[in-house]
Formats: sequence, structure tokens, C-alpha cells
Amino acid sequence: MAAVTFSPKSRQDLLDIGDYIAKDSRAEARRLVGKLMEQCQRIGRAPLAYTGREDLAPGLRMAPLDHYVIFFRVFGGTVRIERVLHGARDLPSALGRNNEASG
Repeated sequence: MAAVTFSPKSRQDLLDIGDYIAKDSRAEARRLVGKLMEQCQRIGRAPLAYTGREDLAPGLRMAPLDHYVIFFRVFGGTVRIERVLHGARDLPSALGRNNEASG
């Protein structure tokens, strides 16, 4: 099982998702962010089983969950969660054209 780490942007994404959902329901915000965190840990069990998205950025993979997409990269024995974004977003723009997914 790979260790799972989070980029600063992915941490902010999770906070932003929680804050947005909490406007309607704090309980739902906690539940959703918890589900996203659980999915991040599941990715660590078999990261190469998830779809590659080289079209968006080198080495990038994705794992969907509900309306969200978790983007990550694998570095040796570590999975780095790069971004957690709503699937309705313009993903190429949100991920940046210059490899900003890694920031």
C-alpha cells in the first residue's frame, strides 16, 4: 500500500468543498469530505488501477467519486493527491496549462 500525501492545492480544494457544502448543511459537508478522504486512502491501495490522464498533465491519474474527481500522481511508493475538483469544472483550465496540478 502506497503512502498518501496531499499537495497544498488539494488540501485547499477539500477545505473549499467543505465550506461550500456547509452553506446548506454542515453534516453533509462533513460526510462528503469524509467520503473524499476515504477515496484518497483507497487510491493508495492500488493507484495504478485508476485512469491515466496524460492529456491533462504528465503522470496524472484520476479517481471519480460522486460529482468530484480526485487527481493524483504516483511517485515510487507514494501517492500524491494533486487536486480534488468538481467534475463540472473546466478541468484543463483548473489544472493549469503549465503543470500547475503539482503546486
